[in-house]
Amino acid sequence: MNFEAPFLQISDAVVRREGRPILEIDSLVLGEGESVCLLGPNGAGKSTFINLITREVLPLHRDEPPVVFRGQERPVLAELRAALGIVSSSMQKQIAVHLPAVEVVIGGLYGVLGVPRRVPVTEADRARALATMEQLGIAELADRDVMTLSTGQARRVLVARALVSDPSAIVFDEPCTGLDPEGMFYVRRCMRLIAQSGRAVLLVTHYPEDIIPEIKRLLLLKEGRIVADGPKEELLTSEQMTNLFGVPLQATESKGYYRLFGEY
Repeated sequence: MNFEAPFLQISDAVVRREGRPILEIDSLVLGEGESVCLLGPNGAGKSTFINLITREVLPLHRDEPPVVFRGQERPVLAELRAALGIVSSSMQKQIAVHLPAVEVVIGGLYGVLGVPRRVPVTEADRARALATMEQLGIAELADRDVMTLSTGQARRVLVARALVSDPSAIVFDEPCTGLDPEGMFYVRRCMRLIAQSGRAVLLVTHYPEDIIPEIKRLLLLKEGRIVADGPKEELLTSEQMTNLFGVPLQATESKGYYRLFGEY
C-alpha cells in the first residue's frame, strides 16, 4: 500500500438519490494523519459524505475513479474499513442486548456491535480491549452491562470499540448528539487523546463546540457542496457561520475552542 499518497482523494464525485444530486465534491485531498472537521447544518450532506468515504454509497461512474484511497483507485474494502474507525450516536441506538461493555469493545475487532456468535473471546482479545478502555479512562466500565450505562459512558465505550482495532483514522459522526455537558466533555477529551496519539480525527458535526484544538483544517458543507476549505481561524467567523447556517450568529474563540451565539 502506498502510504506516500494522500490518505484520501476525491474528485468529481456526485452522489444521487431519487434522480437528484445530494452530494457533489469537485476536489478534496486529505493527507495521511491529517485531522479535519466537516461542519454544516442538518441536511447538508454530512452523513452522505461519511458513507461515500466508507463506500456504503457509491458516486456516479467516472472513467477516473472519483474516490482514491492511499493511491488505490479500487481499494480493497477490508483494507479501507481496517483503516477507519467509526463513532456515531446512531450506533448507540443499535445496542439492544445486555452485554458487558468490554464485549462491545471486543466487537470492534470483528466489525460488529458485540462479540459475533460462535467466535470465542480470547484472552488476547480481552486484554487488548481492556488496554484500550484504560487508555480512554473507562476501564472501570469493562464489566458493566452496557444497557445500564449513561449515554455519555456508552458513547465512550463506542469510542473504545472504534479504537481497539488500531485504525489510522477515526470518524466521529455527530459524536456529542444527545449528551449532557459532562458527556460532551469526556467525548471531546477522548477525541483529543486520539489526535494527540498521532491518529487522524475526521470530525463531522454541526456544532463548532465539538472542534478540538488539534483540528486545524475546516471544511464547510452546505446544500451538498463544500463551500469553503481552509484554516479554522479563517472560517470560524461570525460572517462565515451566519452564511453557513442561515441565521445571525456570533462566533467567539477561547484557548483554541469556539462557540456560537445566536442574535435573537
